[in-house]
Amino acid sequence: MAGSMKAVKLRIKSVQSTMQITKAMQLVAASKLRKAKEKADNSKPYLETVLATLTDIANGNNDFRSIFTKSNDNDKWLYVVIAGDRGLAGGYNSNLFKFVEKEIKDKSNVTVLPIGKKSVEFFKHRNVPILTEEYAEVAKINISDCFQIAKLLCGSYGGDGFGHVFLCYTNFVSMLSQVPTATSLLPLSDLKTDNKESDGKAKDLILYEPNSETVFDTIVPEYLAGILYTSINISYASELAARRTAMEAATDNAEEMIENLSLYYNRARQASITQEITEIVAGAES
Repeated sequence: MAGSMKAVKLRIKSVQSTMQITKAMQLVAASKLRKAKEKADNSKPYLETVLATLTDIANGNNDFRSIFTKSNDNDKWLYVVIAGDRGLAGGYNSNLFKFVEKEIKDKSNVTVLPIGKKSVEFFKHRNVPILTEEYAEVAKINISDCFQIAKLLCGSYGGDGFGHVFLCYTNFVSMLSQVPTATSLLPLSDLKTDNKESDGKAKDLILYEPNSETVFDTIVPEYLAGILYTSINISYASELAARRTAMEAATDNAEEMIENLSLYYNRARQASITQEITEIVAGAES
């Protein structure tokens, strides 16, 4: 009985130590989450401005043509997958990878540009071709890195390169909900025009130097960089929200375990005391 009580007491101390760690991780994630959400929200106006500029160029020129808006039959697919650098975030990484596997299941020629250590490890383990591992740590990626990635994507698109470029990341819906999402980066099919206005109004013709296509193609990397930067910030906020929720659940489970172990310990201690009293009384009577 004494040995059992000692083991329970050690188990309680061990769970208490674990609970302190999970509680600290929960508080850290909660404190970082607010800043991450603000960072993501602050990056959206830039993205909207660049998109409006691209739309104006595409819709304001009768003879507009760009490689970035043309659909093609190239069956080479490139997926940019944004995951985390660490675990202990519930189903944040696993849910994203399951989603990506469904996306690429029916595609034969797929290459991945992983962002985040978990993303690199996942696709390496499954022998999926990787474009580059230069951006393996999502925590170290800044806006300049996003511009470099965008230029890499634009340079790899079209011709003998990739015919389709997709972005997979985890969208922040709420504190309790983070949903894996896939969006097309290239071609920019939403900006493709048929040179006709649906309302019959004439277009506002604007002259661009040297021409509208050159200006458009120059702005496209800026637009993609904005999408990448915003998506990375949203993914990071989703990871922090998932980690906060997971650590909160772990802390609650630890508290419940300590309560049950304490109850068991007290019962064992009471039984030991009762046994000792019974032995003393029996010895006195004898």
